[in-house]
Amino acid sequence: MTNNFHDQVISILPRLRVQALALTRNRTMAEDLVQDAVCNALAAKESFIPGTNFSAWMHRILRNRFISDLRKRRETTDIEDVPAAALATSASHEDRLALKDLALAMDRLPDDQREALIMVVLHGMSYESLAEATGCAVGTAKSRVFRARRQLESWMTGEYDSTQLKIRAARLRGLLAERTAAQGAAAARP
Repeated sequence: MTNNFHDQVISILPRLRVQALALTRNRTMAEDLVQDAVCNALAAKESFIPGTNFSAWMHRILRNRFISDLRKRRETTDIEDVPAAALATSASHEDRLALKDLALAMDRLPDDQREALIMVVLHGMSYESLAEATGCAVGTAKSRVFRARRQLESWMTGEYDSTQLKIRAARLRGLLAERTAAQGAAAARP
């Protein structure tokens, strides 16, 4: 089992690196995360059940390690402390701008949707493996990928502006509250 286990670890390293880079968005931190996840896996190799999905097991270890590391750090930075040069971008080629827009849109996605989309689209992971790796139902995994794709498409094509959606939602809530109040008043009258 040891040689087979080590061979599986080595073969999955490139996919773990892609997932780690998607989670951390920093190459050095991604490499550290992969190294830590592999160390955790090696320490827990007796808990792996041969014949089960090794890929999902490793992706789950990496994800859990990432979450643990986030909980330990919990750093915050005030926007005023960030150098203006970090916020400014120079004009560049159209394709490069589109990629930047896509990266920004990906950053806006909820973490669970971004992770699911990356694991399915970039890793080619099945929905079943994704569900096992993230500890959710297969339907939830499919839904996360679907919602992420739909949201990215709407942001990238300019279909929906999130501020406009918030305004529309607030109006609908207001209308619903007015109707509920009117129905309550009508029901209270003799």
